[in-house]
Amino acid sequence: MKKLITIAAFVFSTGSLLAQAENSNVRKGNQLYKKGKISEAEKEFAKAVQQNPSNPTANFNLGNARFRKNEFAEAEKDFDNSLNNNPDNTALQQKALYNKGVSLSKQKKLQESIDAYKKALRLNPADEDTRVNLQKALEELRKQQESQKKPEDKPQQQKENKQKQPPPPTNKKRLEQQLKSLQQKEQEIQEKMQNRGRAGSQPDKDW
Repeated sequence: MKKLITIAAFVFSTGSLLAQAENSNVRKGNQLYKKGKISEAEKEFAKAVQQNPSNPTANFNLGNARFRKNEFAEAEKDFDNSLNNNPDNTALQQKALYNKGVSLSKQKKLQESIDAYKKALRLNPADEDTRVNLQKALEELRKQQESQKKPEDKPQQQKENKQKQPPPPTNKKRLEQQLKSLQQKEQEIQEKMQNRGRAGSQPDKDW
């Protein structure tokens, strides 16, 4: 199975949707992001969000920057903000759901990530990246559930294994010695009894 694919790329803003100041911050953030200056890009996207918290593009790109810094919980919130403030742009919704799913997978919130991937696939059934990540999350969840069941079955399994264990091998030499010792004792007892019988059958001494 393919490895987990990273988040979808940031999106560009358009002047018709954003105020000029927000647009400027998002553009600067995008340029810095492409140059690998993630922390600086994060600051620009955060400024755009401060100016307009309902800006779906700025929230989405802020989530991408935070994801790149391994701040997965914060990135998840940013993608949620993008979704909550974007009822009409299906393409951006799909990307936000996909990226949210990846962020949740990184936090080992597998069931939640599966739900996010499924929603993303409903918006774009042809997206192969989402399909691959969904399969991976399902497989990881299955393994996690199996590993949680094993400790419960272990005591019973140990008991069954103990019952199936063969008896410990006997020490043949030791048994032979014990048998020989018993035979010797039995022989001594028989000899003593025979000697007593002989002594009792002799006539009294003639004085």
